[in-house]
Amino acid sequence: MLGRSRNLVGLDLGDSSIKVVELKALGKGRGFQLSKLGWEPLSAEAIVDGQIMDSQLVIETIQRLFQRCRIKNTQVATALSGHSVIVKRISLPVMSEAELAESIHWEAEQYIPFDIEDVNLDYQILEGSSLSGAGNMDVLLAAAKKDKISDYTSVVSQAGLTPVAVDIAAFALQNAFEVNYEFEPHQVIALVDVGAAVSSISVLHGGTSVYWRDINIGGNQYTDAIQKELNLSAEQAEQLKRGEEVEGILYERVLPIITAVNEDVGTEIQKTIDFFKQISATDDPLDRLYLTGGSSRVAHLKEALGERLNTQVEMLNPFRNIPPVGRDASAEQVDEMMPSASVAVGLALRRMGD
Repeated sequence: MLGRSRNLVGLDLGDSSIKVVELKALGKGRGFQLSKLGWEPLSAEAIVDGQIMDSQLVIETIQRLFQRCRIKNTQVATALSGHSVIVKRISLPVMSEAELAESIHWEAEQYIPFDIEDVNLDYQILEGSSLSGAGNMDVLLAAAKKDKISDYTSVVSQAGLTPVAVDIAAFALQNAFEVNYEFEPHQVIALVDVGAAVSSISVLHGGTSVYWRDINIGGNQYTDAIQKELNLSAEQAEQLKRGEEVEGILYERVLPIITAVNEDVGTEIQKTIDFFKQISATDDPLDRLYLTGGSSRVAHLKEALGERLNTQVEMLNPFRNIPPVGRDASAEQVDEMMPSASVAVGLALRRMGD
């Protein structure tokens, strides 16, 4: 690795599109600049619920995206999400790191619904007081099925790139958030990434990750409901979902459909917050919710969640503290990709050896 850049290119393989971000580190403590970014749409059959169904199409799309964005760095970080990924915060008796390394596989078997031999496992001891009280320590446990990791690294390799790091999308999102926003003690923050098929919810308490959950509701549910109720094409339904006009369709007919799905999203987020309060034994209210993801700009979603959860809802800006530089990262591109680039930005923050 001598002489090679330690920077990684963030490559987010989503159900509906592939996003790429390259950052330039300005030096220790000086932050980052955005040097390259771009995205390419994917057909609905290429990646379904995080499962790669058409690897050749994904490979060709990655190659086209890197060529169009003129990205020379071939070392990338990508991310996994969905039901083959497990993230748990577990409480264990206080022990040394060496003792934990010896016992973690046995401990993990109690929390992972897959054969332990079929997963790659990683863990991190969390600083601060344990949720379970004195004498215990909290450990963040993450596992992903080996076959899914192989599927993702295989398409990256076949595209002519080197998969240096495989992250979990929820962690990449949190990294992007932490670079751009500040925490206050005891503040409860929810990060909601609304994807095409699945939405991920992360709850942070005082800057510490506490709870994660995926819900099977995303942009596709809005599109399918509009298409079915109004007998429209998928393209027309997509336009209406975003609040755009379609000739011959009164928006008054679309609003109740969008409202119903917004209500479902709000219900699932409320369940997540309630469970977080239960496991953490806190009465601290939800201070703020940040929305991100390709489907986060669905009409009225932001307002509906704010009213339902009685909190302030903002669109997460992954470029808030990362200014663009050069012609390959124009202000127009940044604005276009802001809702969907958070995971890719978080991945681009990774370095070799993380």
